Amino acid sequence: MAEDAILGYLATAEEITDSGQLAAQHGLHHNDVVNVIKSLHGFRYIDAQDIKRENWVLTDEGKKYAAEGSPEVQLFLAIPPEGSISKDELQKKLEPSVFKIGCSQAGKNKWVDMGKQVSRKVPHVEDMVKDLLIRVKNGEEIGKDDVNSLKARKLIVAQIWKGYSVRKGPNYAPKRKKVATDLTRENLQRADWKELEFKEYNFNAKGPPAEAGHLHPLLKVKQQLKNIFLQMGFEEMPTNNFVESSFWNFDALFQPQQHPARDSHDTFFLEAPSTTRELPEDYVELVKRVHESGGYGSRGYMYDWKREEANKNLLRTHTTAVSTRMLYALAKQPFASKRYFSIDRVFRNESVDRTHLAEFHQIEGLVCDRGLTLGDLIGVLNDFFSRLGMSKLRFKPAYNPYTEPSMEIFSYHEGLKKWVEIGNSGMFRPEMLLPMGFPEDVRVIAWGLSLERPTMILYGVDNIRDLFGHKVDLSLIKRNPICRLGIN
Repeated sequence: MAEDAILGYLATAEEITDSGQLAAQHGLHHNDVVNVIKSLHGFRYIDAQDIKRENWVLTDEGKKYAAEGSPEVQLFLAIPPEGSISKDELQKKLEPSVFKIGCSQAGKNKWVDMGKQVSRKVPHVEDMVKDLLIRVKNGEEIGKDDVNSLKARKLIVAQIWKGYSVRKGPNYAPKRKKVATDLTRENLQRADWKELEFKEYNFNAKGPPAEAGHLHPLLKVKQQLKNIFLQMGFEEMPTNNFVESSFWNFDALFQPQQHPARDSHDTFFLEAPSTTRELPEDYVELVKRVHESGGYGSRGYMYDWKREEANKNLLRTHTTAVSTRMLYALAKQPFASKRYFSIDRVFRNESVDRTHLAEFHQIEGLVCDRGLTLGDLIGVLNDFFSRLGMSKLRFKPAYNPYTEPSMEIFSYHEGLKKWVEIGNSGMFRPEMLLPMGFPEDVRVIAWGLSLERPTMILYGVDNIRDLFGHKVDLSLIKRNPICRLGIN
């Protein structure tokens, strides 16, 4: 119907000046007319130009006053023609919003005398607001001052009407030709393909997006980091133990049992199973001894070490617990230098905000060899971070229970134009390594950083909850680009 009306009208006229008027004349819905115009324009049967008009329509409040009258007139009519009425009685006769607005507007118009008793100051009034609202509702023009007055009272709002003016196009015909989209077997058998008009092929048309899985940004950055470690000759450690004992997570790292990190406010302890089943007893005895009375040149912490504390199960607070197990196993073999790395989840009882989660990822690397020094650590760190595109590094002395010396790592952020902390590092203490059984000249250098922080910088994410967790926008996962770190 709409297509016949448009093409038929143009057969005898040069132009359809207003698609809205055409729709009204033929009893058609304007949206149907618009859809047909877009289709005909695409096939060049017609040329269409946009039309935009600003109309005023009533708000819900405006519709109510157009039907019932303005609040000021409702209030005026609620006052007895002669005499007065108390304010409380008047308020009971009207809706709260009508009473409030009516008092304001009627007083402004000097229609009533407001006090404890309310009375009329004029014998009668005209409801100009209602009349104006009815005119707007009927599509009539009203003055600019009236528009501004109704708009200020939020009784009308602007509505943009969109339509088209239409002329004949280069392919105009009174009736649309049916074009073939496929050459079928029947066409060939009937030999009527020579008379068929085929639809033009649009080589610029985009096909539907392929439905496929998408890698999370963290996985992309994680893979790039793995590649860097592998290029540097590192071997990945198994990190499948999310649940760890306090012994491997703290005690074997020469972290005292009264350390604040071992409090429930910082660590998630398990209710069931609450304790570990077994530990290497000979090694446990050596760790206990170095905690209580020292050894290997150390005085220890000089306290009563408790086995029940070491047995407690927890969600690991760092992947260094994995490093501890790997080093213990390495020390039981004929010594060979090793380079290990891990990237996996850790858990801490943090207050969740835009930069902290209770669950996040830790990147850790370590080198075990004879005669390593602080210079070797700095050299490896410069090599590692330069492959991430971070060539400007600074190191600041720090304290860790299981490394000495220890250093915080800072890099100059070109975007923020300042130095930002990117990780921590150090050399594992003799009190940690020698009870494992390593020779005295063996040293272990190590460093760690988070996975989320570099990923947030790379993808321009300023809230960690938009990157990791149940609030992540899935469209971010679909549209994010491939991560390429600044690998040298």
